[in-house]
Amino acid sequence: MHVVYLEHDGKVLLVDQDGNGPMTKSMFSNSTESMYRFPTVSEVLKLGIEFDEKSSFQIQYLSRGIQVTKAYPKINWPEHWIWKDEVFLPVNVHVIVKESIYRSVHRLVSKLIIHNQKNEVLMAKINRGHFKGYWSLPGGYMDHDEHPEEGCLRETFEELGLKLQSTDGLEKITQRVFHQEGISFVSFTYSCEWNGEITELQPLEEEIENVLWFPLSKAISLAVSHFDIEALQSFAESKK
Repeated sequence: MHVVYLEHDGKVLLVDQDGNGPMTKSMFSNSTESMYRFPTVSEVLKLGIEFDEKSSFQIQYLSRGIQVTKAYPKINWPEHWIWKDEVFLPVNVHVIVKESIYRSVHRLVSKLIIHNQKNEVLMAKINRGHFKGYWSLPGGYMDHDEHPEEGCLRETFEELGLKLQSTDGLEKITQRVFHQEGISFVSFTYSCEWNGEITELQPLEEEIENVLWFPLSKAISLAVSHFDIEALQSFAESKK
């Protein structure tokens, strides 16, 4: 099955089981007799809406793959469509709608390039998660009410036991959508000079296997995260 996720400035197009729409807020109820969902391509065209495709991803549902095309409708702002933030609570909104909108929310990550006067970069070997066994810059997911600069300093303290008061400033903002899942990450990477010794650190044992200083060129070659690589390359350019 192939459906279209049309969004225009926070408003989304939903139709009923027969493809009639758009659904409005007044149609919400606690009844599951009418299940509202994304329209198919033919249903969108039947409504007379043209659109520009932005991306496409798959969701596994009841042992089958649902293809979801995220697109921008070429119409004026649809005031009568439903706000995307209002689809999660009602029981009569299809799970594919909720999952697609959930995936469209940016995941925010904050990282820190810690460098010294020798032009070396501090990197940690990760002991869990996506990058287990690989070298990475300290950092991680931001808290909901947290500025990205505060986030990278907090994560550095939690991971390495290193208490830094501030950074040199923002080095790189990188965004990427992982297309198969349709999940978007935004990474804020800061830089900070620290000339201490590895022995001064207190790595979080359950998360960090090892911490070492590396020459900048070596750090770039060891990094596996798309965001770390771009940030380190940007940092290297600033040092020329």
